[in-house]
Formats: sequence, C-alpha cells, structure tokens
Amino acid sequence: MIIHSIETFSIAVPLTKPFKTALRTVIIAESIFVKISTEDGFVGWGEAPPTHVITGDSLGSIQFAINHVMGPQLLGLDLHHSERVFQKLHRSMVGNSSAKAAIDMAIHDLLGQLAGLPLVTLLGGYRDTLETDFTVSVNDAEEMAEDAASYVAKGFNMLKIKVGIDDIAKDVERIRAIRQKIGYDTKLRLDANQGWEVKEAVRAIGQMEDAGLDIELIEQPVIAYDITGLQYVTQHTHTPIMADESIFTPRDALRVLQMRAADLINIKLMKAGGIYQALKINALAESYGVECMTGSMIETKLGISAAAHFAASQPNVTRFDFDAPLMLAEDVVDGGIIYDGRNIKFSKEPGLGLNKELMNKRLHRKR
Repeated sequence: MIIHSIETFSIAVPLTKPFKTALRTVIIAESIFVKISTEDGFVGWGEAPPTHVITGDSLGSIQFAINHVMGPQLLGLDLHHSERVFQKLHRSMVGNSSAKAAIDMAIHDLLGQLAGLPLVTLLGGYRDTLETDFTVSVNDAEEMAEDAASYVAKGFNMLKIKVGIDDIAKDVERIRAIRQKIGYDTKLRLDANQGWEVKEAVRAIGQMEDAGLDIELIEQPVIAYDITGLQYVTQHTHTPIMADESIFTPRDALRVLQMRAADLINIKLMKAGGIYQALKINALAESYGVECMTGSMIETKLGISAAAHFAASQPNVTRFDFDAPLMLAEDVVDGGIIYDGRNIKFSKEPGLGLNKELMNKRLHRKR
C-alpha cells in the first residue's frame, strides 16, 4: 500500500446559528479535506478546519503545509510500515497540528481499509456507540436559557455551556437562568475557553458551587500557558477542572499530569496532530488515573468520524463532544458515523466508513 498522491480540497458550509465563544464567533465552517490515494487504488480521507485562535492554523497554511512540505515527504512510503510514516509526518514540520491531523486521519482510514476493519475496531473496539453533548453558545442569559431548553427538547441530556466572554457575574447569571429553565435532570459542562483570570475563576466556580448549580466540570478556565494558574484553580475548587487548550502534545500532557494541574483532559485531534499522538496522550492520562474527553473544532462529519472512532476505541475516553456536524446547514460528507439524536453509531465498513465514490464526485464537482 504505497502512497501515490495527496490532494487537498477547500470546503465551506454555513452554520444554522452563529457559534460564539470567549475566543471567536463562527458563522461559516471552513475546512480543508485531504485525499490520499495509494498505488493499489485505495483512498483515505482526512479533514483540517482552521482555528486561528487555538491552533494558529489557517486555510492557506494548512494547504501549503500539506501540498508543499508534508505531502512530498510521504509520497512513495508504504503504509505496511505505518510507524515510519507517522514518524516522517510528525518530523516534517514544527507545529502545524491541524495539517498533520488531516493526513493522520487519511492514513488511519487507509489502515482500516488495509485490515478490512472499521477504524474503531482496529484501534481497540471498546464501544459500539457514543453519546454526545450539545453546545450552547455564549449570549445573554435569556437567549442561552431558551437555546438550552430547545436542545433538551430535542433529546440531549448533556449540555456544554460557553462562558468567559465578559465578567463572572454575568456568567453565573447565565448558568442560573439555564438551570431555572431546564431544571437539574440535564448535565451541564462549562467551557470558559481561557476567558477567566485565575482568582476570578475560583470565585465564579465557588459561587456556582454555593448556589448548588450542579456543574459536572469546568473546561479551560484560564489562559492556556498558565499551567500554575490552572493548578491553582484545580486545587481551590471542588468542581472537576478540565485542561483543553493547555494540552497539544504528549509533553504538554505530561507536565499537566505531573503537576496535578487538572482533573480531566480534553483531547482534540486538531491540537494533537491526529490519532497517532492522541493515543499517546490518552495512555499518559490513563497511567495517572485521569480520564479524557474527546472534543472537536467546528468540523464536518469527516473530522468528527475520525475523532469518534478514536474515542470509542479507548476505555479511558469517557466523555464525548461531537455536536459540530449537527450545527451545519448541510451535510457534505457521504458515509462516516451515523447520528441518531444524541447517539452516535458506527458503520461496519472498513476505515472511517466513507463512501469514496460519492465523496470524489462531490468534491471534484466543487472545484
């Protein structure tokens, strides 16, 4: 299974509602799709959305990295020696984690096809189904409460609430309004996206704890580089704290784990550079007794399929944030994971389970 060619495609899909966090507002999901073809006719697919404020990757930088740096170094390599391929990929450039993730997904898609197995099975096959949460964008308290109620009415029993865009009093008000609207049968996860200062994070979380707002976890309350600050928040609150933007590499994860700076870790393929490195981060976390979530950026079902196959294969990944394709006005991916409300199922097709012919026709038509 020799890599013969690597192609990239640019896609854009509107969201049904603007996605707002403390870091950005998204109204159109843009992405780079990667197609890797082998000499014996197999095709693998991957995806890399640009997330300027988190990974630093843009549409242009992703395409350049793949087409002019990473791709040429991988041509002619044999996927029967996958460890050599992944080593070559990760040594090809510093950073550029999203571009690496897209190529990594396509390689894993091909490895699943080579084995004749769904990728989730090839990686370990721990689960057959997953349950995703749904994200409530940050807005005024009344709008967020209405959004939360609408998602609960659609059957979601875990909500991820975005906060951290302004002062903590408004964030506490938002969570109070949501709890008053939907009650306490639904799990709430908060994501500040680095939006709080260290001591105000402790104060805000303490107020929510005292008010009995029953928060399952708080994700990335402080700026990504302040691991000592993250540790302080973790040590001075009762609510579990999750590290997200603070962890890109296994080395980042090791530092957080050694310092006991967080109770949980959110692994995203776009930060890790793909499944190859995500497996290492999860194994490190598991060795420290720290559970992981697998989340995503604003991606199509292609990238989420790869993340879901990874997450379902690992027992230490216990939480799943895969709602992004449900926010899009159009499904541009043929095949992949199957949504049944909040539940995600996997096809029995090998690799990522994509319909290669339809994907080809759709993307070549868009060019």
